[in-house]
Amino acid sequence: MKITPEKRLFWYLKDDAELNLEDPSQLDMFVQQVLSHGKAEDIRKLMKVIKPEVLKKSFNRIKRYLPKEVRSFWEDGLGNTG
Repeated sequence: MKITPEKRLFWYLKDDAELNLEDPSQLDMFVQQVLSHGKAEDIRKLMKVIKPEVLKKSFNRIKRYLPKEVRSFWEDGLGNTG
């Protein structure tokens, strides 16, 4: 699934950039950026486009790159994924 990322969150990408969420590296970048910097509406969109089991796998791969507070919050919310 391809999406056009929010420019507010992905200012460093070209204006016409698309993310392919079937590519694990692009999925992880999307999840990391949204969990770290997204607003509630961004989180809702994330939850609608990514299945819970896919989100948990991605979170498990990226959690060490998240700020401690963000990681702790999502570990509580998603359960201990690793």
